Amino acid sequence: MTSRSDYSSKLNIEIVADCINDIVSMKTYDWVVVGAGITGAAVSYELVQQGFKVLLVEKDDHLRGATRYSYGGLAYWSGTTELTRQLCEEGRAIHQTLSEELEAETQFREVDLVLTIAVEEDPQAVANRYGEFVTPPQLLTVAEACKIEPLLNPDAISGALTVRHGHISPDQTNAAYLQAFKRLGGEIKIAEVTGLIQAENRISGIQTIDGDYYSNNVLICAGGLSRQLLKSAGINVRVYFTHTEVLETPPVEIKLNTIIMSAGMERFQLEADATQPELEYLWDKPGHEIVPLIIDRSAVQFLNGRMRIGQPSRILTNPNTKINPSESEFMIRQAIGEILPDLEHLPATWSHCLVAFTHDGLPLVGKIPNYEGIHIFSGFSNPLVFIPPLAKRFAKLINGEPDQIVQQCSPSRFPEIDKYK
Repeated sequence: MTSRSDYSSKLNIEIVADCINDIVSMKTYDWVVVGAGITGAAVSYELVQQGFKVLLVEKDDHLRGATRYSYGGLAYWSGTTELTRQLCEEGRAIHQTLSEELEAETQFREVDLVLTIAVEEDPQAVANRYGEFVTPPQLLTVAEACKIEPLLNPDAISGALTVRHGHISPDQTNAAYLQAFKRLGGEIKIAEVTGLIQAENRISGIQTIDGDYYSNNVLICAGGLSRQLLKSAGINVRVYFTHTEVLETPPVEIKLNTIIMSAGMERFQLEADATQPELEYLWDKPGHEIVPLIIDRSAVQFLNGRMRIGQPSRILTNPNTKINPSESEFMIRQAIGEILPDLEHLPATWSHCLVAFTHDGLPLVGKIPNYEGIHIFSGFSNPLVFIPPLAKRFAKLINGEPDQIVQQCSPSRFPEIDKYK
């Protein structure tokens, strides 16, 4: 006959054995990367290239974020400092051979970018603002602009700027990175991250609706959701987001010869205005519109004939704010119709996403100060061309190769963040 004490001892032994089995079977990774957009996909690929065991976690089985609705422009002409000029040069070089490296098509090409100048603006004054770029765009008359892009309405502009511009399919480039990552042994998990596994200032993994995943390091590549995810763990980082909207057409017969964007740099001013230190506290108070929206009258056509047209940018501090699709679509159509009338009534689907950005235009790359095991790779609102070179450099840095360029993109460049904890 088994006594109660014997039964209790047996039960305790079984519990301990089960716990040991759970621990033994629990996978631990060198890196868990959160977010499988183009930032997360690129840096995950580079980390496995360096021999690390990587788990890439994405909440959606189909892309729904900024990569999905990106225009795919590669502004490697836009470097203004030694740092940005070098990153632009490296990005251009990587993209020229990236399809071969990843063994999948990225649709890299060069195309004319036309930056339209509003009728009320002085063309020469606008052109002067671009003088610091490594390749300043050429100033065009209205007639010259319309010759390059016949769909332009000559009565809606006072001139334009043009420069050769790199372009990829962001969707296909992202897929190419993911396929190469998996070929090298990387793992992908579709699950929503609900929090970080944290003990004081040490992060040792992530929590998801499907369970916990442990790692030596966590890398946040969640784009516009990066701030919210880090804030949930009490981590303050100066990364922000705009609510951006686009119309996407099916393949259409109409031909857009160029990529069209505004020369006014409205989005860059929007980002600078919304991230002044005195406004920092508002970013953690949902329900604020910190600065008024802007609309960059813009359009791009991909090789498959689809167009993306837009694009409003709103500074709304709640990442879950609901935008009225019908009102926004009307606004986008009206705005694009002024400069590209043939595009105003094309069949299209409205979409919305968050786009991450920083105060100074440089992305945040590297270890988050005052914490262990937590890193960030986010804030690439412009330019997209920085992602491949910084992903390579970051992975090599982690593998022991010093890198001053990555250091210049470190979150530690914003020491004033401590004021807002």
